[in-house]
Amino acid sequence: MRRVAVIVLLSITAVAAADKDKPRFAPGPAASYPSHQTLDKITIAAVPYITDAETATVFGKLNPNKYGVLPVLVILENGTGKALRLDLRAEFVTADGKHVIALPPDDVQHLNGGAKAPRLPGTSPLPFPTRAKKGPLNIEEIEGRSFAAKMLPVGERVFGFFYFNAGHEPGSRLYLTGIQDAATGKDYFYYELPLVPQ
Repeated sequence: MRRVAVIVLLSITAVAAADKDKPRFAPGPAASYPSHQTLDKITIAAVPYITDAETATVFGKLNPNKYGVLPVLVILENGTGKALRLDLRAEFVTADGKHVIALPPDDVQHLNGGAKAPRLPGTSPLPFPTRAKKGPLNIEEIEGRSFAAKMLPVGERVFGFFYFNAGHEPGSRLYLTGIQDAATGKDYFYYELPLVPQ
């Protein structure tokens, strides 16, 4: 029994040491980014990650943009005095008004990666995405860094990435809905933020 305890302790230590080597991703306050908005005491920032230097801080050597996937960091801060329920729907809006719905992280991880250029926004997603056993985007950070929060307590902040099968372009925006008062179910207004590079 003692031997099992020692093995478990060594395994936990090895995992902790491996995690220590990875840089911790901790974005700043929402208001510290050029593209932020405060409405109804909810502050939201949207940050596209485009360059190798930007994506390296989150995804290591992988830049999802090279495979036609634009990662957009979303930061939410709750100053309402009420808990919020989050069932977020994020859309990338092109400069000419076409909407591209965010891809689930699992779909991103299993993209074939054969096409290096992004699909044109507004075109049919079929047959996209193509499942692949070991696609280049099949890394744990895609799922682990995705926006997953379902509740936002009073005075707290949550963040994560949404992924779009689109290329960044001047004049593009993020359209975000799905924020509710947790007690009453009342919907908050939509948010539309310009996607300004860092």
